[in-house]
Amino acid sequence: MMKPLTALALLALAGGAQAQTTFFTGTFAPEASGATGTGSLFMTYNAVARTLDIQASWSGLSGNTTTAHIHCCNLTPLTGTSGVALAQGGILPGFPTGATSGTYSRLIDLSQTNQYNATFLSNSGNTTLGAEQRLISNLSSGNAYFNIHSSTFTGGEIRAFVTAVPEPATYGLMALGLAGLGAWVRRRQAVA
Repeated sequence: MMKPLTALALLALAGGAQAQTTFFTGTFAPEASGATGTGSLFMTYNAVARTLDIQASWSGLSGNTTTAHIHCCNLTPLTGTSGVALAQGGILPGFPTGATSGTYSRLIDLSQTNQYNATFLSNSGNTTLGAEQRLISNLSSGNAYFNIHSSTFTGGEIRAFVTAVPEPATYGLMALGLAGLGAWVRRRQAVA
């Protein structure tokens, strides 16, 4: 029979294996006074595949979309501005321009140099792995944001800071681990 601590250690390792995918969610809100747009953002980061799947929708912009990108790395979480981090030639690849509402769905390969702004890449050790790790770390800490610019607000009309959302399997593993720990403590108390 497996000892409780051994079982808990295996559960902890299994939980670590699940940590290869990180989910982010955010809400687009006006960035500038007078901006009118809103929307939602959902991103999935896969550490093994080195990809960021972006799903965004927005509506009610005061002008037509002109560009969009992910900015990084703000000094204070959930506030402030910073330089462009993720953009291919200044814009997220395939981002629709010329509309006041729309959707954006794209799988970004973070292992490709051309996905990053040159300055961000340089400041990240000039490697895609360094840039990827820096971007994901700052998304996780609230120091990066997705920004949509419009013809009315050329500096940015709406933006979304994101928060990391645990996988459902993580909750299950955590509950199982806590239940196992509780059973082990009860058994030790009964023996003592």
